[in-house]
Amino acid sequence: MENTNQESLYYLEKAPVSKAIMHMVLPMMLSFIATLIYNITDAFFIGKLNNTAMMAAVTLALPFSSLLMAFGHLFGVGAGTYISRLLGEDNTDSAQKVCSVNLWSSLLAGIIFMAICLPLISPLLQLLGAKCDTLLYTKNFIWVFIMGAPFVIANFSLEETVRAEGAATASMIGMISGIIINIILNPIFIFVLHMNVMGSALASVIGNMVSVAWFIYYLQKKSTVQSVSIKEFKPTKEMYKTIFKVGISAFLLDGFMVITSLLFNNYSILYGDNVVAGFGISQRVIQIVDFVGMSFSMGAVPLIAYAYSAKNQERLMEIIRTTVVYMLSIILGLSAILFVLRAQVIGIFSIDSEVIAIGQTILFAQLCSTVFASLAALFTGVFQAFGTAVQATVMSMIRGIVFIPILIFGNLLFAVKGVIWAMTISEGLTCIVGLILWLGVRKSLQG
Repeated sequence: MENTNQESLYYLEKAPVSKAIMHMVLPMMLSFIATLIYNITDAFFIGKLNNTAMMAAVTLALPFSSLLMAFGHLFGVGAGTYISRLLGEDNTDSAQKVCSVNLWSSLLAGIIFMAICLPLISPLLQLLGAKCDTLLYTKNFIWVFIMGAPFVIANFSLEETVRAEGAATASMIGMISGIIINIILNPIFIFVLHMNVMGSALASVIGNMVSVAWFIYYLQKKSTVQSVSIKEFKPTKEMYKTIFKVGISAFLLDGFMVITSLLFNNYSILYGDNVVAGFGISQRVIQIVDFVGMSFSMGAVPLIAYAYSAKNQERLMEIIRTTVVYMLSIILGLSAILFVLRAQVIGIFSIDSEVIAIGQTILFAQLCSTVFASLAALFTGVFQAFGTAVQATVMSMIRGIVFIPILIFGNLLFAVKGVIWAMTISEGLTCIVGLILWLGVRKSLQG
């Protein structure tokens, strides 16, 4: 166990920067690829039911799934960056306490979330934009996620703390094990047991439970710097303050993603199920590129937090520079390939000519936004790693604040095209804000 832990901390502290980044990023990228495979197969299985309303219902329910992720990141991102900084200060005892507080607080938050949402399903469906044919399918889907909320939230929070000590491979094993279970159960629940979209949701929740079990096993049995023992659950006001001041930026970022998805749903549904389905398909395809950006922007955070806490400025700046170069090179290459093959890619998921046509336009717009989105995410991750709550929170809020008026006026002036391109414009403006904030932080670091 000691050797395993020393190897993980070696990548945080002493490994060559390129090697350390790849150690943190590649397992995460593989995990995201597995997630992408699941999302594609999930859409494929549901598509085989030849029911556009079911496909639209799953798309409408995406904001609800994002909300659970937001609560997971509220605890996980705040605790994870906190743990990395504590390890940089060689404060293992506090790191163990933070890890335990993260798990048990996440589970409690999930139970509270479930108790609040169960009696409010009908208003939630209206908020999600579910109507007519999609109403029942959306209800079945989110009901399962409500019941599984404690495990979904804990999954996202624990994954962050495992990576916080540099254990990227362990984090990958946890994520992929849940995804494999998910993929296996999906066709069984959907086709054999005839559960349709409810079967898809149930498979996802069970997959989350498997991942949580692995993370708990690793943190309790394998890690020597973290613990999920109830004996270490000794929360303090200062501990929660430190977790939440960074975690709130991740929560707001995910929360604005929920608002973004809700607005997309409610505006796109004005133009019919074909547009909603086109958005759903395009969002799954664009994950190929988005996951690369997420792998770098999230994978580099423990390295940045550790170097910052250890006051190793030279290594810190090298990590950030190298991450930007690697990330942009891969994103631009993948975007070019998907742009050339956009018609064929959309055609995999639907034979409806109207869905294919609108899906191509949506995919093109989202490809244009990927560079801005990835850089904005990296700026946010850097600020979270530093524990600079103001900058991290501004980055999380600005995307939603800018997006809402752009979407509203885009719809009024350009109809469906204004809806499609609103995200690209808002991501570009967010990236500019991030650059300005980074220049200010960098100046203070140099000072």
